Amino acid sequence: MLVLGADRLRADMSRLLALLFHQGVLDEQFLQLQQLQDESSPNFVSEVVNIYFHESEKLLRNLRALLMERDFSDYKKMGIHLNQFMGSSSSIGANRVRNVCVAFRAASEQNNRAGCLRALELLEHEYCYLKNKLHELFQIEQQRVLAAGVRYPVQN
Repeated sequence: MLVLGADRLRADMSRLLALLFHQGVLDEQFLQLQQLQDESSPNFVSEVVNIYFHESEKLLRNLRALLMERDFSDYKKMGIHLNQFMGSSSSIGANRVRNVCVAFRAASEQNNRAGCLRALELLEHEYCYLKNKLHELFQIEQQRVLAAGVRYPVQN
């Protein structure tokens, strides 16, 4: 019975990944990241993605803080944060987040505060969607591993 459960969970993971690729949320870089995971590092992908989430939260806070300054004018600093966000998003295959960062950077290069505010809202939305879906994927993976009877240390 556990094997059937593991097979069903594997199918659930495949469907969720297919959806995320079809929606353009993820790209092939995520698959390359998954290929680096093996028995010696069974939590590699979730660990890398959790680091990404931690750093992204800081970048989002910094971007929001910059834009909320009454006399904001430091578009260069914003560009630095956006370049960091784009790079880390590209490295895990977060395609839609990266694309929003590109549009956000274009608005910042034009010193377009209203455009930056709209882009920040969209960036926060795309980031939250990505985070929720990847958490869902990792939960299914954890359930699959347990159902298959393999025990790995749980990462917090």
